[in-house]
Amino acid sequence: MDDAATLDVGGETLVLTHDMIVEGIHYRADDPAADVAWKLVAVNMSDLAAKGALPRGVLLGFSLAADADWDRDFATGLRDALTHFGAPLLGGDTVSVPKGAPRALGMTAIGLAPPTGAPSRAGARAGDLVYVSGSIGDAGAGLALLSGGGAARSEAEQALIAAYRRPMPDLVLGRDVAPLVTAMADVSDGLLIDAGRIAAASGCAVRMELDRMPLSDAFLAVRGESLEDRRFAATAGDDYRLLMTVPPERAQALAHVAERHGTPFTRVGACVPGQGLTLLHNGREIALPPRLGYEHSDILP
Repeated sequence: MDDAATLDVGGETLVLTHDMIVEGIHYRADDPAADVAWKLVAVNMSDLAAKGALPRGVLLGFSLAADADWDRDFATGLRDALTHFGAPLLGGDTVSVPKGAPRALGMTAIGLAPPTGAPSRAGARAGDLVYVSGSIGDAGAGLALLSGGGAARSEAEQALIAAYRRPMPDLVLGRDVAPLVTAMADVSDGLLIDAGRIAAASGCAVRMELDRMPLSDAFLAVRGESLEDRRFAATAGDDYRLLMTVPPERAQALAHVAERHGTPFTRVGACVPGQGLTLLHNGREIALPPRLGYEHSDILP
């Protein structure tokens, strides 16, 4: 029912999260090892950002697969990512796996919640507005490009691939908006599925406006903004943006935070009485896509 756990210790609230990434499921076997390390760190930092927490350290679970070059490049990427996010490596464990076996990599991140507390998915109420930070769909479009093959890449295509390989959650942004929100989550599995999770946890309905969903210039250049393109972006996942619900009277304060950080917040919907998720496009209700985002059941037989 939430992105992370909280634990009160000595008058402070720790935020604890654990994420795993598996070769062939969460990253491609041909992704550079340094980028795999970056992504492992970033997905955990994104969970902390959704709680307004700043990192205090991480624990790593690492698979050794008899490939010293890959391991060395991973370590370089790990150092770069942990330095960027300000998260020291506290320890962890390594295990050996057969050469050629898919790697499973895990990380536990420990953060400190702000004095105002860690927002959950469960606080949204009818009348709140729904906002998302940054743009949606870039990582999914980047993965689609890599899956489609081809070597020559335009500047826009390179930007989309970078969004997939090196997500950039913003921890300070999460901390600064935490006091303003009633509920917050990171967009990891897809904008629609994560909005639906807020609705379920909060016991209200969420109405999303697909035409308001922010798309980057790179996404528009490579894919476009048709209804089908917007459905793709809203369900692709791997964005690691912040999805939040905010009472209307705090919208101006939210705008001030956005301006200070240079990160746009876009209103993409509203919380309304009822249950579940509804989808609008150009003011007209449309059917939800059969797949709202990534679920582990997608890969099960």
